[in-house]
Amino acid sequence: MQSKLAQHLKMKLNPVAILWSDDRPEGAIQFQKGKWGCVMMLFAQAAKGRTAVFDRETFACFGGGVGLGFGNQYKNFTGGEECFYRFLSTGNESILNDNDSNIAEEADWRREASDDFIYGERYVKTPELVKKFVESMPIIDVPAKYVIFKPLKEVDEDKDRPVVITFPVNPDQLSALVVMANYAREVNENVYAPFAAGCQSIGIFAYKETESENPRGIIGLTDISARNYTTRQIGKDILTFAVPTKMFHEMESNVEGSFLQRESWRKLAKQNLGG
Repeated sequence: MQSKLAQHLKMKLNPVAILWSDDRPEGAIQFQKGKWGCVMMLFAQAAKGRTAVFDRETFACFGGGVGLGFGNQYKNFTGGEECFYRFLSTGNESILNDNDSNIAEEADWRREASDDFIYGERYVKTPELVKKFVESMPIIDVPAKYVIFKPLKEVDEDKDRPVVITFPVNPDQLSALVVMANYAREVNENVYAPFAAGCQSIGIFAYKETESENPRGIIGLTDISARNYTTRQIGKDILTFAVPTKMFHEMESNVEGSFLQRESWRKLAKQNLGG
């Protein structure tokens, strides 16, 4: 599938299609069962041209399982949901110091995550606020065995049915997508940037928009932890812009005659994007 938007944005990275399927794509990269990994690491590989696949045993991270749409995996977090609420906020040090269970042994993760488990990532002020955040999330269980990240150029429109299209973009390209998302709408709030994990911004939050008559684009990869795993692969200035496929086609249809063919954009693209 070709993209006029990607062409006019002078994108060096591939837009990534997210699909649900019961068929595993041949040659796709995948995390090993039981091994930790960040979903956005494989998104970065898809942006560079490889197809990645996930299932309910290879999402590699509890938040990643939630983000991809494999149900509420926080229930399976070490120590349960309450420990996750503390993990994202103030930490589990008091639990580990005053607990006769085997949580401490279960929490034998890689060094970085173990430290966060004990002292907290501190992305949310209190465990109570994390609980409210989780309860408000559009958690779903996708009706398919696999979630697939596929470079958009490899999508066969006659066979594939992408749910979401995600653009890995720099600030100039993001600016253009924000303008285009609002270009043919009657209101100007057609983009938002939720607090969410990187995978959740391109996954469940974008999935939720597919239910809307006028879906919004979602700015993501503002997840500090995920950025630590992706910047070496795709660049330190990259964010994501995810849209349901319906909105992608709407934006594509509006390229002709838009600002993308006028001098202001051409000048910016020439200065900063090499085109």
